[in-house]
Amino acid sequence: MSFPARVAIASRNPGKVREILAICATWPVEWVTWETHAGTWPDVEETGDSYVDNALLKARAVAEALGVPAVADDSGIEVDALGGGPGPRSARYAGEGATDERNLHMLIRAVAGVPAPGRTARYRCVAAMARPDGPDVWAEGVCEGTLLSKSRGSGGFGYDPIFVAAGWDRTMAELTPEEKDRISHRGRAFRALGERLARDP
Repeated sequence: MSFPARVAIASRNPGKVREILAICATWPVEWVTWETHAGTWPDVEETGDSYVDNALLKARAVAEALGVPAVADDSGIEVDALGGGPGPRSARYAGEGATDERNLHMLIRAVAGVPAPGRTARYRCVAAMARPDGPDVWAEGVCEGTLLSKSRGSGGFGYDPIFVAAGWDRTMAELTPEEKDRISHRGRAFRALGERLARDP
């Protein structure tokens, strides 16, 4: 493995693309995003049972369609009081096609009766790279924290308005983009992936 010359980001989520570009700003690559390849960009259904499965489904589909290596991630929130759920189904927690807002409100309702000390949770992310003609590689990142009973903040996306990372007193949605990238599960996963690529020529 090593850094390829060009890398596609296998996501149509503008917030996620912005985060990946910021986290991976030091990667020596030319980035390819869906805005300039909308006509050839595949729609990928996340049918995998794990974060690794879903990340590789997306990365492989875009790598094959565009003929360049692609990175993708899959992430979710794991709530201890919910037995580790919603996990890999976090983006579809309130049903297929659910908005971030609907998913967030459903999780707030799900933990409403749980005392604050029992609302421990973590964000988990797997970042993967697939190549049209080479082996896949991936890495994982985790951010431990707790959940609030009410939303706070307007930044980020997903469950960020109720997630407070360990050691912080602000939600992910109240952090600056730079603060969030430094501690987030996605930041940790993509930095670990970059380290693997740099270490394995």
